[in-house]
Amino acid sequence: MNSSSTMLYSVIIPVGSRVDDLPTLIDEYAAALRNANIRYEFVVVLDGTTGTLVERLQTYSAGQDWLKVIRLSRQFGESVALMAGFREAQGDTLLTLPAYCQVKPEEIPALVNTASDEDDLLIAVRSPRSGSGFDRFRRDMFHRILKIITGQSYRDLGCGVRLLTREVVDEVPLYGDQYRFLPMLALRRGFNVREVELAQSPKDVFRGRYRLREYLHRVLDILTVFFLVRFTKKPLRFFGSIGFLTAGFGGIFVLVLVTQRLFFGMPLADRPALLLSSLLIVLGVQLFGLGLLGELIIYSHAGESKEYSVRSIVSSEQDES
Repeated sequence: MNSSSTMLYSVIIPVGSRVDDLPTLIDEYAAALRNANIRYEFVVVLDGTTGTLVERLQTYSAGQDWLKVIRLSRQFGESVALMAGFREAQGDTLLTLPAYCQVKPEEIPALVNTASDEDDLLIAVRSPRSGSGFDRFRRDMFHRILKIITGQSYRDLGCGVRLLTREVVDEVPLYGDQYRFLPMLALRRGFNVREVELAQSPKDVFRGRYRLREYLHRVLDILTVFFLVRFTKKPLRFFGSIGFLTAGFGGIFVLVLVTQRLFFGMPLADRPALLLSSLLIVLGVQLFGLGLLGELIIYSHAGESKEYSVRSIVSSEQDES
């Protein structure tokens, strides 16, 4: 990733349900980049947004050749909005910014200027981080669970300020709510991911509250990422391990029941334990078969998939030229 001022940086702003005074925020973002002599273009993606914001952006974008506004037909989610913005972006280096205040706009050039040629994805970490005790507890628990499950440690995956190369976008597909876990998926592909501390905006205050359904969604997202990071190419290890343990417990229970019947005269009829142990064995065999089927599918498409990234190629022809 090159931080040269001659490069064009494409700024992608997905606009969902949470949004501040967007024209003013875009002015602040653009002024910060302009003052740092950074060439930029802005791509604003309206994810099903309606109402006066659309009209205001249409008026604001008039005569601004560096600003492009994309309006999706309905609400698809932030991951889809980001992917739509990536496709329309012209630059090879992409900068994602939220539609609401998270970091101080004047801090954004620091993220751009700190990038090195070895960096593929830079994540902003709001520091020092404000918020209530419950917010800190919820945030810390989220990142600790992620570290336990995936083995990767991050401090602020909820921050939408990120700098990434075109290669990351091309090789790491996003869907659903996976935009939060882009660093984990990129690291799995072999990209270099680094965190950069930026000053949090004093306007970064969430006045609403998260519903119970949102917490359930985050738990399911974590389980999804756990499977994608650990077992995408090795489903038999995941399903086979669970199936082996399940069938093993069932086999032990059956052995105990048979021993009780042969040596202690205990009857097998009308014993729920026999039904439970038989069910565990059948379920374990089915899980193992499911993992084996996944392995066969992946093997048949192995030539079409790619789970690595190439940083550079050095050849003798290049040296001679």
